[in-house]
Amino acid sequence: MPLNPPPILRSLLLIGLIASLALGCTGRTDAVGDADTPEARLSGVLLDMQMDEISGLAASHIHPDVLWMHDDGGNPARLFAVSSSGRRLATFGIEDVVKTDWEDMDAFEFNGKRYLLIADTGDNGGLRRTLQLHVVEEPTTLTNARLKPAWSIAFRWPDGARDCEAVAVDAERGEILLISKKREPPELFVLPLQPPDRELLTATRVGHLAGIPEPDPETLRRNPKRARLDGQVTAASVSPDRRTLAVMTYRYLLLYPRGAQQDWADAVAATPRASVLPWLPQAEALGWSADGKSLYATGEFIPAPLYRITP
Repeated sequence: MPLNPPPILRSLLLIGLIASLALGCTGRTDAVGDADTPEARLSGVLLDMQMDEISGLAASHIHPDVLWMHDDGGNPARLFAVSSSGRRLATFGIEDVVKTDWEDMDAFEFNGKRYLLIADTGDNGGLRRTLQLHVVEEPTTLTNARLKPAWSIAFRWPDGARDCEAVAVDAERGEILLISKKREPPELFVLPLQPPDRELLTATRVGHLAGIPEPDPETLRRNPKRARLDGQVTAASVSPDRRTLAVMTYRYLLLYPRGAQQDWADAVAATPRASVLPWLPQAEALGWSADGKSLYATGEFIPAPLYRITP
């Protein structure tokens, strides 16, 4: 878990973000190689101190222009309903779970109902023997309340502990996708979305992610620590049409298209469309908009920009 920036830096960030929002900030992220350059528009700013350390984001498919978010470990087990401008609308406590290190989330439809998946999969020290995924039914009203999981999944890795901050759901295939953070290249694992029983599962490794940008020699020389972090995966999201897996690293946005006859292992083995993210204070949260035309992205620390990126 990162250190918070000092108060004076927070103040400077706040001034700059508010000015950008007032001016209707738009921009183009820098291309990587021959990739197209997506448009990044400032949708809002997260200012609520309760939403410090946001590490997961998913768009609601029930409430227009509403995003679901959660914060990192060390905070209560809770979800935030947030407007697309960054205003907290409601807080939902999650009962009957132990929160260790929540790192990503996704929204999906399954058997005619809308759900939210919460991934308690962070493991900075590589010490956890088991990890948990919790699924709650998406609330239909945006008032403070408490929720209980519809089901939970306990699992382990097949060959020892690893950190994982990127989890996505392909409900039609009945799969949960998990991407390792610090392995090179990142690994892709799958789990069943709704296992038939409650036994401890073992995630199945199905492939590796191709095309993670390498740091250039100048960046390595100037800031080797930062250069090594830039390509670490921190979030993932499957598009509503299930044709594209979006993957966020601390610096890059990667889009892996999937052909009609492909599985996700084949899709991520091909070179993605890659671009540089707009500036974020530690890029941690990414999710497709409900219409599938764009992606929302934000980071840890308050204040934090909330971008809408159109690929």
